[in-house]
Amino acid sequence: MAQWQWIDKDGRKVFSDRAPPPDVADKNIVKRPTGRVAANPVPAADAPVADAGQPAAAPALVASAPKGVDKELEARKKQAADAEAAKRKADEERVTKAKVENCARAKQAKTTFESGVRVARTGPAGEREVMDDTARATELKRIQAIIDSDCR
Repeated sequence: MAQWQWIDKDGRKVFSDRAPPPDVADKNIVKRPTGRVAANPVPAADAPVADAGQPAAAPALVASAPKGVDKELEARKKQAADAEAAKRKADEERVTKAKVENCARAKQAKTTFESGVRVARTGPAGEREVMDDTARATELKRIQAIIDSDCR
């Protein structure tokens, strides 16, 4: 009695105690050494309907192996998704914190500019420049845009 059984490229059944050559498709392997039948065996006219030597629990063992692998794979996928969600949440919290800080600074700067106090800046050469009304209005518009975007 052969351990391997497969259908060759000419459609003939081959019985052997050695594995089929690599060019034989997995769907053409009818019987393996452990006695398990392939998932999609090719029916042949002279093939028996059932193999008396094959245990009834063998298909259940074949089906249970991928489920274990699937559970591990699902667990890894879930762990990766949880890590990604935690990373996204941390990024959102960091961005929210930065917006709150920017909002507070912008409100403070707006109060300073609207108070009428003389405001000076340091120029490119390191000298102090007092802001005129045009520069002050431009800076107020920029600060208001920051408040509009960050203070929600």
